[in-house]
Amino acid sequence: MKLLGENYIEYPETPEEAREWDPRIYIYALHQKVLCVAIARVEGTWIAYCSNVPGSIHRNEYKAVLAHGDKLPEKLAKVMFPLFDGVPYSH
Repeated sequence: MKLLGENYIEYPETPEEAREWDPRIYIYALHQKVLCVAIARVEGTWIAYCSNVPGSIHRNEYKAVLAHGDKLPEKLAKVMFPLFDGVPYSH
């Protein structure tokens, strides 16, 4: 595994590591019914999405945000998820 960014986020270096790798996922609730989700991508980048949610249990709602949410602009995503400092944003 390789470490990227100021917070040393692990990314796979080989196809074997990529098959075993689970991406880091971070949730940021703007409101009870608005959820932003950032995910580390296997190629060594990250991306963030935002969407409305029912607001029941966020840990059960993040997958829908990743699947159907709107991509956040990079500047806004960096403010909400500073732990990805030094890791390229996916475009």
